[in-house]
Amino acid sequence: MFKVIIVEDEKPVLELMKVIIGRNGHYDIVGAFSNGHEALERLPELRPDIAFLDVEMPKMNGLELAQRLNEISEHTRVVFTTAYKDYAVDAFKVYAFDYLLKPVTPDAIERLTHRLLKLERPAAAEEKQERGALVRCLGGFDVRSPDGTVVRWPTRKTEELFAYFLCHPKQDMSKWQLADMLWPDMPEDRGSHNLHNTIYRLKKLLKEQEIGMDIVKTNDGYMLDPLQARYDLIEFQIAVREGSHDYAQAERACSLYRGSLLDRKDYLWKSQLEEGYAKQYTALLRSLASRDMADQAWGKAEQRMDVYLSIYPLDEDMNQLLMDVYASSGRPERALKHFSSFDALYRQELGVELPKAMRDRVSAYL
Repeated sequence: MFKVIIVEDEKPVLELMKVIIGRNGHYDIVGAFSNGHEALERLPELRPDIAFLDVEMPKMNGLELAQRLNEISEHTRVVFTTAYKDYAVDAFKVYAFDYLLKPVTPDAIERLTHRLLKLERPAAAEEKQERGALVRCLGGFDVRSPDGTVVRWPTRKTEELFAYFLCHPKQDMSKWQLADMLWPDMPEDRGSHNLHNTIYRLKKLLKEQEIGMDIVKTNDGYMLDPLQARYDLIEFQIAVREGSHDYAQAERACSLYRGSLLDRKDYLWKSQLEEGYAKQYTALLRSLASRDMADQAWGKAEQRMDVYLSIYPLDEDMNQLLMDVYASSGRPERALKHFSSFDALYRQELGVELPKAMRDRVSAYL
């Protein structure tokens, strides 16, 4: 069940939202507020999974509230509700998970629920395997102790070092390489000293929080030993390797990919790894969607691409493939509607028109 807060300045609409969302058995409404400041005060206490935010509100609008919310609670997904379509581009800028037009209907909530359950299914399976810590690197960076408490890092460098180790498990890392990665402009002796202290803090934290991993000293550096712990990156790599010949593993790999590697973290070293994981995910999802289209399973193909585009809304190939699905399933009007939305988003974000080939292809649908 998802813990939900609703922020809506119009009391009648707020009450209606409570009724519509509350009737869906997958949601537990833990808070309903008529202004953003009150919601922010209660956020650390309520720890919601989903925040339904009205866009147009006095004092603090929904976009500003979402930005503040992202800073305080990275795991909370934002769903905007508004009577206007013009905020779609701004919604993407604050990492909105979805965007519902008013009046919000039970069908719209049901569609949202389907997306949420599809993304959360792998996480639920992981948590049921055994009582252990939770570590996620895809779609953000989330580390929790066995009781579900979010790990608080003593320093930003401690957090970054652990993230780097997670991306390179069981690999011997030279202490000079690690020091240069974390403190590139610092003299070697000071960098080495800082690394020693940061390793100490990290080992202490992993033990205190019962994360179930260890940092091992090697000849000239350190190595992460995951011990028996499994986290999404390891599971994703295994599923990708087997997904080329195993349909179920390909499905699993796609479901594990909740977003870009260490999303919202500005680590300079992650860009190449991030691109590699994104390419693997894209190739697998495209393969699965092509299979669905060959079987004329249009709804399944559409759902796959909806999930993909919630992560990468500006991907030209996948937007084109979704329009092909609409056209091939006898819904050219949906293809045209999607093209119009994508065209507006593309112009706003990139400042250029869509490629002529895509425009010509859409014209052919009609």
